[in-house]
Amino acid sequence: MKIEEVPQDKGMIGDHGHEVCYAVGDNGRYTLSPSLGWEAKNVVNDQAWAVIVEETRQMHRLVQSGKLSPIAYYQAKNQMDIALLACYVDMAKWRVKRHRRPEIFRRLSERILQRYATIFGVSPAELKTIPEIFSPECIRRR
Repeated sequence: MKIEEVPQDKGMIGDHGHEVCYAVGDNGRYTLSPSLGWEAKNVVNDQAWAVIVEETRQMHRLVQSGKLSPIAYYQAKNQMDIALLACYVDMAKWRVKRHRRPEIFRRLSERILQRYATIFGVSPAELKTIPEIFSPECIRRR
């Protein structure tokens, strides 16, 4: 596409910046061109974001009902799967899965809680709780 055809449909990034894409310049060579986004990509991103919000809301409910530990909520909130979280906390996946069980989580040492807290950017005390009311605004957009 030519530089003047680069889409400028505002999406998730809004006025916070732009993304860069390749376009053909006046000289016929590829060059970098700023774009605010394009409609098709914005629709897909909005749909993906809705899935992330719903998964985090579901984890919030499961933690509140006592079926999962707060690790599951913070994991969803930070858009991490078991394998990624296990890698970050330097533990086997089976251990991370086990720590999502409330009865196991309650017995975790301060050292282990600190490892999780550091990854999630909260204090160990905050890690032991979740917000009373779920808010989609608390999820980090990456």
